Formats: sequence, C-alpha cells, structure tokens
Amino acid sequence: MLLITDILKKNKKLYGKDIALIEHDPKKKVRKEISWDEFDNLSNNIASFLKEQGLKKNDKVSLLMTNCIEWLPIYFGILKAGCVVSPLNFRFDVEELSYCIDLVEAKAIFFGEEFIERIDEVRKKIDFKFSVFVGEKNNKPSYSYLYNDIIKVKAKNKNFPKLKEDDDAALYFTSGTTGKPKAVLLTNKNLSFSCIVENKHHLQKKEDVFLCIPPLYHTGAKMHWFGSFIVGGTSVLLKGIKAQDIIDVISQEKVSVVWLLVPWIHDILIAIENGEIVLNRYNVSQLRLMHSGAQPIPTVLIEKWKKVFPNMDYDTNYGLTETTGPGCIHLGIQNPHKIGKIGKAGFKWKLKIVDKEFRKLPAGETGELLVKGDGVMKEYYKNAKATQETIIDGWLKTGDIAREDEAGFIALVDRKKDVIITGGENIYPVQIEDFLIKHNKIKDVAVIGVPEKRLGEVACAIIQVKKNHTLNEDEVNDFCTELPRYKRPRKIIFADVPRNPTGKIEKPKLRRMYKDLK
Repeated sequence: MLLITDILKKNKKLYGKDIALIEHDPKKKVRKEISWDEFDNLSNNIASFLKEQGLKKNDKVSLLMTNCIEWLPIYFGILKAGCVVSPLNFRFDVEELSYCIDLVEAKAIFFGEEFIERIDEVRKKIDFKFSVFVGEKNNKPSYSYLYNDIIKVKAKNKNFPKLKEDDDAALYFTSGTTGKPKAVLLTNKNLSFSCIVENKHHLQKKEDVFLCIPPLYHTGAKMHWFGSFIVGGTSVLLKGIKAQDIIDVISQEKVSVVWLLVPWIHDILIAIENGEIVLNRYNVSQLRLMHSGAQPIPTVLIEKWKKVFPNMDYDTNYGLTETTGPGCIHLGIQNPHKIGKIGKAGFKWKLKIVDKEFRKLPAGETGELLVKGDGVMKEYYKNAKATQETIIDGWLKTGDIAREDEAGFIALVDRKKDVIITGGENIYPVQIEDFLIKHNKIKDVAVIGVPEKRLGEVACAIIQVKKNHTLNEDEVNDFCTELPRYKRPRKIIFADVPRNPTGKIEKPKLRRMYKDLK
C-alpha cells in the first residue's frame, strides 16, 4: 500500500505539469492554481524547513487555516518531515484551541490571517517552539516566520525520515458535541486505505474534476478528495458555500464530481426553483456524480435533486472521524432504488448491528452499528479509557442506532444520545425530521427532546422556514396528523437551525437553548 506521501511523488512523476489544485475565492474574485510539480516541491520545502527547525519524527504540528491552496502542501510537508499533523477546527475559540494544542503538545503551528487574535491569546497559554504565518507580509506577527519566505528556500536535504504504514500520521479532533473534543490518532495506513476506498466507491479517473467545499480540517472533505488525489485528478477548493458560487464554479471549471452537505443541496434546489439560477445558462452536463453524507439524508431531498439532474449519479456516504472519514458504509451509485438508506459495508469494511450485550441482531431489529476495517483509528490520543470503550476486538462502536433490511442495506435510526424517551416510548428524531422536511415551506428542521414533568421529555421541532414563505403552528400540526400520535412534536419553534461546518445539526446547542422551555 503506497503511503499518501508516495502517491504525491507518483503524481509529480506522471503528471508533473498538470493542474493539481485550483482555489476559487468568489468574494475576492481570485483564482489560483498549482501543478503536481509545484505541490510536491512546496511540500518538500516545508518538510526541509521543519527539519531545519529541529523537529523530529512524531513531533506534533498544528494547522489552523480556512480552505486555501496552501493548506494541502503544508499538510503533506508536515507528513514528509515525519511529524504528526493536527488540523484544528477554525470555529474553535481560544479555550478550545488551547485545549487541543496542549493535548497533542504541538511544537509548532501554521496559521492564517483570520486567526492572529486567537493565536495571540493562545500563545499566552501555550509555548510553541515556533509558528508560521500564512498571509500577507504586512500583517505578519513579529513572533512568526512568513510562509511565503520559507517556501522560497528550496529543500536543501530531501533525506526525510523513512515512513512506515503503522507510523502515527495525523491527529483529528471530534466536534466536541458531547463534551471536550477527543483527539483521533490516525496512521499512514489509515490515510492510504481511505484513498483506495474512496476511489473504489466513486470511480474517479484522471479526467475527473472534483469540487471540495467543506473544511479541510475535517476528514469528510479531505478523504473524499483522496479519491481524486490517488489518480492525479484536478481538484477545486471553493471558498464559499452560496448556491450561486457553487454552480458558477461547477460551470467554469467543468466539475464532474461534487460532495455536498444537505444545507447546500437545499439551497441549490431552492435557487433553481425560485429562478435565481437558470440551469441552461451553465455548463453542468459534465456533472456525473453528486454525493452526500455527514448526517441522515432526507429521501425527499435526493428525489428532488434527481428530478432536476436526472442524468447524474448519486451516492450516500457514511463515516466518522474515527473511521478515517467516509466510506465504511456507502449506498453505491448502482442503488438509486435504496436512497434513504446509508448502504452496505464499504470496500474491505465489515459491519454488524448489536444489542446492549454486544450480540449480533438479525435483519429488521434495531441496535448499535459497529464497523471494522483498516480505516479504524489507532486510538483516542491520551485517552485509553475512551479507546477501550469504543474499540472492542477491532470493532468500532459508532454510537449510531441502525437497522438492516432483508437485502443487507443499513438505515440509520438515530444517534444513541439523541433518542427521546417520552413516557417510556423511544422516539427517534431523525424519523420526524425526515417527515417534516417534506413540507414545501420548510427549509430545515431539527427535533430535540425538551423536559416535561409528566412524560419526562417530549419532542420539540425547531423549524426553519423557506425564504419568502410563512408557516404557523396550526399548519405544522395539521401536516403531522399523518404521523403516529406519540411521534408528533409537542412543541414547535420557528427559528434557524444551527449546523456546524460539516453540516451536522448542533443538537447539544439547541438542547441548551431550549432546556427551560415551558
């Protein structure tokens, strides 16, 4: 199995002058690109710089940047130096950043212009060996090296540490939705395996152009990019999530594969429905695949998408940070009749659904989903207890409640921690969300449990109404008469539905906001 650093070398050798990465910034109206030659050379220069600063194999280096064309060469440069790269969620505040950086004992950090103030504060708590500023020279803090300076110095010594499959490679952080973020330790083997799985599932070829929109600090975006990376395909990094910007860049760069989060699919369909985007004015015929994941995907949403884009394949992807991102389960582009399910075990993955005693359940019964494969993390870094509770005989407990049908396809029922217990009856919020999203005036919806004296807790629906539409509680209640009485939301709130950068509904935040709801 080729390490991902070796895949980059291979791409340089085979496709050196071809475009590797394109950055689009709609706000600044800026387009940048680099070839595979430039990509590999930049990573070599960064690795050489890290060695010159005295960093050794297994030293940790943090990375705090929004998506940009510098992101991936820095990531690969850190890996080539034999260091462990630790991407940070750019939404984290000073306390969260300090906690994560301290946990991994980062010796150095690369950071962008947007984070100067936060890094100023973090430095009061964390003693870095050094830092590298990725931005304009005039804005560079006095305590940092300038990225544009270090990449100009050609790698003096490419005798980088010899890397092995089982070496530690990356530390990614969970979103921290149930407490402090946990650091997920991934090996070189995990990363390489993810490249193979993604390409097997989506059949990327050299000619494909992949559009990457989600943040690269998260395994979802980067590991989908891996499928194009392994064949030397061109990829576009879009700094923006507006429907118009997405369609513009698809048309301009002749994008053929795109991964979209649910909110963006909604936005594109609404913009087309409202006439804000007239598809026949754009080059979209080359789009062969749209895939999604990171959360339960409403069936009705994909059915609408397929009507607008009838010739495009679709796939649902399921994964976790702990499985090196997506792919442990996927629907498969050949299974449009099963849209609504997350699919079957991915390439060289195994799965099973178990009860509380860890016994495998037959088809049709509901239990916790477990997965097993070469993408399972090495451990939760410095957290042996959590690791032992999560990985049992190589099986990773996902924390998701699921059900398998007779054909072997898995349906997500809900997150274990999100189940609402009303008067002793289990209610799965995802089922109610899937029903409500079918309403033609509802843009987004989240269902949570809120305290109730008699029943313990009841379902509360937070509903985000489509722009230029009105909706009231009576209309929602009338619509919900098709649901069994015990599943109908007892409380309804009209408000925006908060989602994190990876598209997941921030239910802990909603539960905090509405914990005192009467």
